[in-house]
Amino acid sequence: MGIRSILSKPLAAYIVAQQKKWIARPAQVQAEWRQKLVEQAGNTTFGKDHHFKDIRSYEDYKQAIPVRDYEDVKNYIEQILDGKEDVLWPGKPLYFAKTSGTTSGTKYIPISKDSIHNHIDSARNALLNYVHETGKSGFLDHKMIFLSGSPELKQKHGINIGRLSGISMHHVPAYLQSNRLPSYETNCIEDWEEKLEKIIDETINQPMSLISGIPPWVQMYFDRIQARTDKKIKDVFPTFELFVYGGVNFEPYRAKLFESIGKSVNSIELYPASEGFFAYQNEQDDSGMLLLLNTGIFYEFIPAEEYFSEKPTRLSIEQVELGKNYALIINNNAGLWSYSIGDTVKFVSLDPYKVIVSGRIKHFISAFGEHVIGEEVEKAMKYACERHPEVEVVEFTVAPMVTAAEGLPYHEWLVEFATPPKDIEQFAEDLDKKMTELNVYYDDLITGSILRRLVITSLKRDAFINYMRSQGKLGGQNKVPRLSNDRKIADELGKMCL
Repeated sequence: MGIRSILSKPLAAYIVAQQKKWIARPAQVQAEWRQKLVEQAGNTTFGKDHHFKDIRSYEDYKQAIPVRDYEDVKNYIEQILDGKEDVLWPGKPLYFAKTSGTTSGTKYIPISKDSIHNHIDSARNALLNYVHETGKSGFLDHKMIFLSGSPELKQKHGINIGRLSGISMHHVPAYLQSNRLPSYETNCIEDWEEKLEKIIDETINQPMSLISGIPPWVQMYFDRIQARTDKKIKDVFPTFELFVYGGVNFEPYRAKLFESIGKSVNSIELYPASEGFFAYQNEQDDSGMLLLLNTGIFYEFIPAEEYFSEKPTRLSIEQVELGKNYALIINNNAGLWSYSIGDTVKFVSLDPYKVIVSGRIKHFISAFGEHVIGEEVEKAMKYACERHPEVEVVEFTVAPMVTAAEGLPYHEWLVEFATPPKDIEQFAEDLDKKMTELNVYYDDLITGSILRRLVITSLKRDAFINYMRSQGKLGGQNKVPRLSNDRKIADELGKMCL
């Protein structure tokens, strides 16, 4: 047993003991964070605009600070990007996490010197919870791989800008640096297929114990290793024992991934986002993730069905109920205030508070972490139709094809044309071009050869009407979603292709 695994056990015991303290007083801890955040940001531009000095209670808080999304906070972000300090949080951010937006295009999410601990310490604590629960710490003495984005950063007015996964690479604890893979140089490679081959070169003969990443990326890593070795992953990496994942729904990948491994391994689900690290799985036999109530975030919850109401109900942690879908709203020590991250969560335990991610406020596709939304596909379709004026579209929907019969995965656009394009290949190319402009994640996946260009499936006349009729939803206000993150609708519509 190595020094890392030996020292991790008392540290894990300490972290879990501290965790139990805030678990025992959740409402009080959250109220303390709410007031602390308000006090610290009282002299910021945002704090003055919203009269923070007059806030004494949660009711005051809700009156002073409306729920907002990126569009509503964008003017403050632009002030920071122009070099102004003390805007949303004292000083200026340590980083901007660059992420895909909606109407705003690219979003810049602030990470402060205070909030960076939420991201880094929470990832560490997820592993230490595992060590404490299982007693297994040997994986810390072997090699660990974190499949992530490039750690290269750009800078504007002294603020580093990059992808969250790349930013996190700059904060890997020193005691893990010597057994972390891949190398910094390999992580900086932008093309995913080239990068993947280099990662395999660096890892294939190493004693890998922990593998972490978004499931489809990990699956591609496994597929390439098997193509080289003609072996199951368990035979290539006999010491592999822990899979850590987050970012997308794991279920579509579970069966194939574990079949590739060739044995069962323990896993930890994480709930990180650019806006914060919100939860992690702290028990192997419980799929719920412990909501982190003492890491610089004050949470609010809006019943999902009320989200688009003029005055939706806003709840603090002690007011939530089991089994209900809530839009997750956060306030943090980077200066995000009553900020809607777009996710819905469902509580599966109230003692302690544990959640699962139940979906998005709006329909979306994120089978590979691309976060495509309805507005983006509608803008892309409008653009393509303008380029092909003969085209008339009756209806369309988009779904991921995760397990393609051949070649890379792709997005399938199921379209019922009244008048089809003269050149459907060029039409598809124009759609794809616009999608890469609108969504930086999608562009990354295309240029990194994780996805191939979208595929159009032309449907028979009245395909959507017949589908809705078959579902008992014909007429009224019922409609087929623009996007789905699974293939339930797509597979049914696919039966009506030309």
